[in-house]
Amino acid sequence: MELILASKSPRRRELLTDAGYSFRIFVSEADETLPPEITPAEGVKILAERKAKAVESSLPSDILQAAPVFVIGADTLVELNGVPLGKPKDEADAEAMLTALSGNRHRVVTGVAVAVGGKIFSGVETTAVTFRPLSKEEIAEYVASGEPMDKAGSYGIQAGAVRFVQKVDGELDNVIGLPRKLLAKLLREAGYEPGKETP
Repeated sequence: MELILASKSPRRRELLTDAGYSFRIFVSEADETLPPEITPAEGVKILAERKAKAVESSLPSDILQAAPVFVIGADTLVELNGVPLGKPKDEADAEAMLTALSGNRHRVVTGVAVAVGGKIFSGVETTAVTFRPLSKEEIAEYVASGEPMDKAGSYGIQAGAVRFVQKVDGELDNVIGLPRKLLAKLLREAGYEPGKETP
């Protein structure tokens, strides 16, 4: 059997590696647009499923010969007072997001999906994160570092933004980008057996 991660995120790659999985990476080219009326939890689940299905349908025949092939898709966003915060468009957008998160409690929502043999197994994990109040100088310095620019909510809890965090209620690896307990549950449901990957 073969395990595929449908993501170019270095954080997800590290989390999966640290959990002991053997896998290959194929980046999803799935459309990530969603209707505006959809909830954050529904949105991340749909996008995770879409990414997993897109990679599964485009796999080369030599990989499919190692059937079953399990494709993992994931999507993460930050939600503040019902408003979803994705990746920032530019530095001004990153500053605005961090200013909004300053001194407030927000939710990090990740959708995870496992596609195998045309079937899909998916779920959503939510973690609450509270930021301490941040100064304008702290925000500007962090944005200038470039770290926020490819991250949902404009911060990485596993790196420089850890000093902003006052409290985490829930799974930390969900905030980083891949809730491993949920992933393990979905893989079990899909019939994946760790240690039996194709070398």
